[in-house]
Amino acid sequence: MAVRGGLLPERYVGPQLIGRGGMGEIYRATDTTLGRAVAIKVLAERYAGDENVRGRFTREALAAARLSGNPNIVTIYDVGEQQDRPFIVMEYLAGGSLEERLKAGGRVQPRQALDWLEQAGNALDAAHREGVVHRDVKPANLLLDRREQIHVADFGIASAAGMDSLTQTGTILGTASYLAPEQAMGERATPASDLYSLAVVAFELMTGHRPFELDSVTAEATAHVTGTIPSVCDVDPAAPCELDPVFERALAKHPSERYGSGAEFVAALREAMAHAAGPTRIVGPALPPTPLTAPFAVAHSRPGWLVPALGLLVLGLVGAGIAYAVTQGGGTAAAPPPVRISTHVKTVTTPGQTVVSTVVTTAPPPPTTAAPPTTALPSSTSAASTPTAGGDPVAENDRAYQLMQQGQYSSALPLLQDAAQQLSGTGGLSEAYTDYNLGYTLMQLGRCSEALPYLEQSRALQPQRKEVKDAIKQARTC
Repeated sequence: MAVRGGLLPERYVGPQLIGRGGMGEIYRATDTTLGRAVAIKVLAERYAGDENVRGRFTREALAAARLSGNPNIVTIYDVGEQQDRPFIVMEYLAGGSLEERLKAGGRVQPRQALDWLEQAGNALDAAHREGVVHRDVKPANLLLDRREQIHVADFGIASAAGMDSLTQTGTILGTASYLAPEQAMGERATPASDLYSLAVVAFELMTGHRPFELDSVTAEATAHVTGTIPSVCDVDPAAPCELDPVFERALAKHPSERYGSGAEFVAALREAMAHAAGPTRIVGPALPPTPLTAPFAVAHSRPGWLVPALGLLVLGLVGAGIAYAVTQGGGTAAAPPPVRISTHVKTVTTPGQTVVSTVVTTAPPPPTTAAPPTTALPSSTSAASTPTAGGDPVAENDRAYQLMQQGQYSSALPLLQDAAQQLSGTGGLSEAYTDYNLGYTLMQLGRCSEALPYLEQSRALQPQRKEVKDAIKQARTC
């Protein structure tokens, strides 16, 4: 479609209409100053004279700009006005949207869905820490780049703390198919409302259908308020029923009954998927799953989800509980005992029948080496203020992680600080995992600058762990 001359500043050339939003048009153009493709949202001409709408459009730019450092939120490059029409220049994402993916192929493979949901949850958690509520989380606003990474877009009806509200109680904003019950009733949206909408997206990714999918928009909005949450097995017989308790909480009618963060919700989904995959465990002490990623999901034999495995499914060896004591005097590691591993093997004998057997092996202990010298990491509180100072650091880490799983990060913090202080310089896996949990807890409490040294130290001790690298990236941008 032809674009009227002068609609955009001269530096943006070759604009092509690529979409329409609730308040304007979106163009793809080339920024000649920086030599890159950009997307430009321009306020619709019919709204240009409405001060309330102009204010909302400008607020979108301000809210989104505050969040532009997050890797999973669309970056804002420029904001301005041309011919009395406000515009926002943002990064151009060539991968389309989740809405397009769902329309093209229905439900998504679980591992891909979980990755996308984790990225969207990271973006929403970051926005909520800044006091920004999106209000319109839906597949059309979850955009993909060329690397298949999610970027949350369109904070056009967002509510930002510290700004005068342009959306009052009694006004329904958002897309009916993904509205939280409180939004459908015209009440003010909160972070819990965004997480409800994310759960609707998750349900759709996992089953190919929305939980309250109806032909009438009004009926669907009403179902969010009064409808019974369906079982994923009823919607898609190939989906694991183990997901039902997760969605029952994530789609709870009352906001206080839902998960407290996107990270917590996705971790619950991963745990349910791992449970559905079948029992595979390590006998003996083991590190609990990290908050960012639950245990790696094992292939299972449900048709339509993952190909049934023949023979050995998993043989894993996990770190922080493979106990080897560090002598307090010399600082050298004692020889650890062998690790006994019990692995369940699923073999498909005939269609529909699976034989489960157990193979027990003994792995040799890891080599004993002197702990490398490290620099003591800073602690955000003094030892005098830590009520558990002097406890067993491994046990403290275990207790702290149980609290983290419950979202009680403030209670977990002193345990982890004391454990990290005692383990600092030992150079073992116990130190690595404790530093990671402490860094992650500090991030959840909004203390990202304090978290980074602990995460960096954890990476130095276990450079192969992807979740540690991901946490460092998050800490640098939150």
